[in-house]
Amino acid sequence: MRLIQFTDRHGNRRVGQVINEPGDGTGGEVRCVTGAASTRALALAAIEAGRGLAAEVAARGSDGAESYAAILDEARILVPLDHEQDPAHCLVSGTGLTHLGSAATRDKMHQAQIPEDAMTDTMRVFRWGIEGGRPPRGTAGVQPEWFYKGDGGIVVAPGAGFPVPAFAEDAGEEPELTGLYVVGPDGRPFRVGFALGNEFSDHVMERKNYLYLAHSKLRYCSYGPELRVGALPRHVEGASRIRRNGAVLWEKPFLSGEDNMCHSIDNLEYHHFKYAQFLRPGDVHVHFFGTATLSFADGIVTRPGDVFEIEVPAFGAALRNAIERVEPRFAPGGVVAL
Repeated sequence: MRLIQFTDRHGNRRVGQVINEPGDGTGGEVRCVTGAASTRALALAAIEAGRGLAAEVAARGSDGAESYAAILDEARILVPLDHEQDPAHCLVSGTGLTHLGSAATRDKMHQAQIPEDAMTDTMRVFRWGIEGGRPPRGTAGVQPEWFYKGDGGIVVAPGAGFPVPAFAEDAGEEPELTGLYVVGPDGRPFRVGFALGNEFSDHVMERKNYLYLAHSKLRYCSYGPELRVGALPRHVEGASRIRRNGAVLWEKPFLSGEDNMCHSIDNLEYHHFKYAQFLRPGDVHVHFFGTATLSFADGIVTRPGDVFEIEVPAFGAALRNAIERVEPRFAPGGVVAL
């Protein structure tokens, strides 16, 4: 099952089930879920009823349908999960060094006996993931790299632009899968599903010094348009590309899923939600699971107007966002003493 959030032509928020994708001469079909104005409220209702999200959608039925193509073309699409009442209660985070990149990389890591004290911190954390990132279910494995990105205020809708401040040194895509979660009334996190994501970052800043990683992640991001309900396929394959003036500037395959990762999803989730501050009832969490595909690694320098496109057939419609340069809202010396 795949779900979206959107606004109808009267400006009301709705949740819809994707029945048919746009294409083959049709606009696709989205069936509106009866009485559902947000995915978060729908998930909380499912938790209260003691059933899964798909069962909750089936129980409610539909009270109408819309053209999927029209929703996308008219920019009425929203991210598939947010905190509709208070964006500050949507926490966006992520993890890195989680993907193998290739079987050759994994073999090299296993075969090369590099002394621990001769490794960079990056290679050390990566090797730890290969050796201990897939523990038996119900046990904790090695913890991954982790970072905080922001709250719901840094999320832009699919199709919207990524604001890039003047102080930014890079505007680079990171095609990733995201886990989307709602914390239940008793403080237990519930995974609502998965979505495509673009964990937009400043790679020039990060490359200057790894201690600048935290700064480099404080950028806008997007995910969706669709929420995939249910289990994540072990192998996820698609494409990440950049378009400039309508033409493809750069393109590479995008691989994810546990067959392409050195950490299990369970392990990544544990090392996020083990912190009590992330178990606040009603909160939404968006967690990026990392990538092995970056245009920056191929020397691509993006510029305003470029469009990022992440496409995986198993996740429905592609995620597209353009780069928009904006002026900073704050200047040196701008703090006012009271």
